[in-house]
Amino acid sequence: MPETILLNGEERMEQTLVALHREFSTVRSGRANPKMLERVSIDYYGVLSPLNQVSSIQVPEATQIYIKPYDKSLLPKIERAIFAANLGVTPTNDGTGIRISLPPLTEENRREAVKVIHRMSEDGKVAIRNIRRDLIADFKKMEKDKTITEDDLRFYQDEAQKLTDTFIEKIDAIFKEKEKDIMSI
Repeated sequence: MPETILLNGEERMEQTLVALHREFSTVRSGRANPKMLERVSIDYYGVLSPLNQVSSIQVPEATQIYIKPYDKSLLPKIERAIFAANLGVTPTNDGTGIRISLPPLTEENRREAVKVIHRMSEDGKVAIRNIRRDLIADFKKMEKDKTITEDDLRFYQDEAQKLTDTFIEKIDAIFKEKEKDIMSI
């Protein structure tokens, strides 16, 4: 039973790591990345749909993204949605698609992006620690119910702490990698 709780906690921590990867991909580094448009949603016949479901997104050059909607009547809506997403880019409508030219990041923009990913990584660490807290609470409840001994409680608390330390190290490594990607010219 306690092993199942530990495995469940590890799975939740893994999901937190995946979510953090997804969040990091929305932060712009030096190159064009279609994932920076994941947050953009379009009102498609009354249904809020992600941009990648109503159009194809391509990267023809390192500093350019081209969006070609499956329905050309969506061009103005896509343009407005990109402006509303406040991505710091200006879309250009060419009649068949939307071209986004990404200006090179300035030193100030790079530092701001690093601050953003630092905040995201701290939020990820907090989520990991909250999972650890839940695990320890479950173990204490089991000890109170006399299903595990006090020694077992200490052992499983140590295991939960080791798991937490491992995932926090992974978050730090992901942060350092993304920071290096952003700060490289």
